[in-house]
Amino acid sequence: MAEGAALRAVRGCLAAFPGEARELGWTESVPYLDRPPSPLEFYREWVSPNKPCIIQNAISHWPALKKWTSAYLREVVGPKVVSVAVTPNGYADAVFQDRFVMPEERQMPFMDFLDIVEKKVTSPNVFYVQKQCSNLTEEFPELVCDVQPDIPWMSEALGKKPDAVNFWLGESAAVTSLHKDHYENLYCVISGEKHFLLHPPSDRPFIPYELYQPATYHVSEDGSFEIVDEKTADKVPWIPLDPLNPDLERYPEYAQAKSLKCTVKAGEMLYLPSLWFHHVQQSHGCIAVNYWYDMEYDLKYSYYQLLDCLTKAVKVL
Repeated sequence: MAEGAALRAVRGCLAAFPGEARELGWTESVPYLDRPPSPLEFYREWVSPNKPCIIQNAISHWPALKKWTSAYLREVVGPKVVSVAVTPNGYADAVFQDRFVMPEERQMPFMDFLDIVEKKVTSPNVFYVQKQCSNLTEEFPELVCDVQPDIPWMSEALGKKPDAVNFWLGESAAVTSLHKDHYENLYCVISGEKHFLLHPPSDRPFIPYELYQPATYHVSEDGSFEIVDEKTADKVPWIPLDPLNPDLERYPEYAQAKSLKCTVKAGEMLYLPSLWFHHVQQSHGCIAVNYWYDMEYDLKYSYYQLLDCLTKAVKVL
């Protein structure tokens, strides 16, 4: 009886959390701002309430918007060897065959990568420049002068510089599986479009996590991929669900989640708040730069941790 009452109480809390959160002002679509906000306005209206928005005219002064053509990138970066994620199916860092599978990190001349993106060279595999270790500053320093090392009003609002500035360029088949980050993320599209499916942190009770053996794609001698386990690594918690085609028989709770979808076009910036779940697709050859600012581990983080613990407790009970 006591265990049943405890389970009902926990389930009641979980059922109340998402609805109450939505009543606090989350809308059915991602709002647009027609100009970059002041630091105080941005912190008060968007960072503090943990709400996403798309900001227009925030990067219109960047030279990259006009300069970053294929010809320019070939001239400036050219034969330089860079890190490229290669997969057989476009899914890097995703659940596949009951493993959390990471891409092959291939070192290759940037111009060879561009040949594949431009279909001058055919390959059955999917290629994506997506290394998330501030690769813009570490691997593409020649391009930093065409953007900015940080976003001044964001740096002032948060009182810190970004932890990482990342450069993204890849094929349309490259997909980012549903996940969350502990960063305040400003995602800037230079050319093409990015398609985001978002879930607020309050949807955590409806989003499944499981533990998976980590593994990596390796290319065999015949050119095919094999999945090789990282045997000494700890298991990785990851989301097995595809939000575009959810298996509701296996994960019926997901039917209660409320996603937001948005398209970020060239010249626009998405503010993706910390702990928001996101799944990302893109147009072919899309180029983007994003800025990761470390989140504050404040009440929002404690709220999410409580929600996560309660969700896990329900499964145990």
